[in-house]
Amino acid sequence: QLQLVESGGGSVQPGGSLRLSCVASGFRLDSYAISWFRQAPGQEREGVSCVSGATTSTFYSASVKGRFTISRDNAQNTVYLQMDNLNAEDTGTYYCAARDRCIYELTALTTLYSYWGRGTQVTVAS
Repeated sequence: QLQLVESGGGSVQPGGSLRLSCVASGFRLDSYAISWFRQAPGQEREGVSCVSGATTSTFYSASVKGRFTISRDNAQNTVYLQMDNLNAEDTGTYYCAARDRCIYELTALTTLYSYWGRGTQVTVAS
């Protein structure tokens, strides 16, 4: 079965850190660009970051740039999202998705991506 599985979510206080993982099963991640998205209750899904497959170029939304770091370990078939200095606005369900290349605007339109994970919850509260 071809799928992406996210993990690493949880509850953290403002200023804290979490590292999310996106693991692929049934296919190799190294030929795909992997994007992270998040969705807060009652809000639209928004793009957070992307790492390309071929060049490992990275892209970030303005709201997370300087605080989040995306990376990939092709040997582990995994992409990570290191999230530092978290704040309440970072709360939401985080999803990873795969397609052939990054979309600079981090568009969250579901049909643009070949695979989606089911998400992992991140809650930032004091």
